[in-house]
Amino acid sequence: MVEEVAPIMAEYWEKAEFPHHIIPKFGALGFAGGPIEGYGCKTIPTTACAIAYAEIARVDPSIGSSILVHSCLATLLIAQHGSDEQKQNYIPLLAQLDIISTCGLTEPNYGSDASSAQTSATKVEGGWIINGQKRWMANCTFADIFVISARNTETNQINGFIVKKGAPGLTVTKIENKVALRIVQNGDVIFDNVFIPDEDKLPYLTSFQGFVEALSLARIMVAWVSIGVAMGVYDICKRWYIEQAWITLRARETVALGRELLGGNGILTDFLVAKAFCDMEPIYSYEGTYEINCLITGREITGIASFKPPTMKKFSRL
Repeated sequence: MVEEVAPIMAEYWEKAEFPHHIIPKFGALGFAGGPIEGYGCKTIPTTACAIAYAEIARVDPSIGSSILVHSCLATLLIAQHGSDEQKQNYIPLLAQLDIISTCGLTEPNYGSDASSAQTSATKVEGGWIINGQKRWMANCTFADIFVISARNTETNQINGFIVKKGAPGLTVTKIENKVALRIVQNGDVIFDNVFIPDEDKLPYLTSFQGFVEALSLARIMVAWVSIGVAMGVYDICKRWYIEQAWITLRARETVALGRELLGGNGILTDFLVAKAFCDMEPIYSYEGTYEINCLITGREITGIASFKPPTMKKFSRL
């Protein structure tokens, strides 16, 4: 990362482009399969994965975020809820980054409340018709497969589907003019009567709870991405302070302090702190805003859902 990735990050951040030539090198590391067992994955413990994301984000959080979406969301969803055939077909390639994936939950009108998303899936002979729109899908401009949520019009439940690049009716548009995580290729994805064959429906992802299981791991990794950003800025500031003779517990405070310590140089992309300052803002909010994650944490501790009425079950203690 330090020798080959760090020197080019400011250039690609400025251009808002992804450095595709580094993908094979990350694939060779073999950690994209994360904790998944079998199918060519190295079955890396969660803690080791977290440290890896922190070290990547130490140099650049955009790369870490892109791999995180590929690995901890799309690939993990196939591993958790896919058929044996789907796992055999996709996971070995995904684990080596031979193909790239993206995951779509967020919609223009549904972000934190992703369980209410309205992209629809209607059963037809031999498959499903998908209609709707997803927003902020990372990697979507170059992804080979799209793992998305869609509401089954028969059951009204959120189901999971695999959509292949180039499917008729699939339109991808890059989101331009971002001021943060500019290397991450986020986009709007429109599904206009996109046909999905039955074999590309995730058979065991039959409710939004299935996505929550993957999000639980992704949110842990996002926290470690933040730690990596803080470590990287600390390294830069320490080096600058010592060389020029002229860090805090929270990542946002760290990058703000780093920008201040470097004075005028703190707003130049050449010194990387300005990039980290901008990149930290969306990290603070993605995979659930800070406030939503506080509510989720409170629900886990108390058993009380303060942001949506709990689902009543037959023997529920509530």
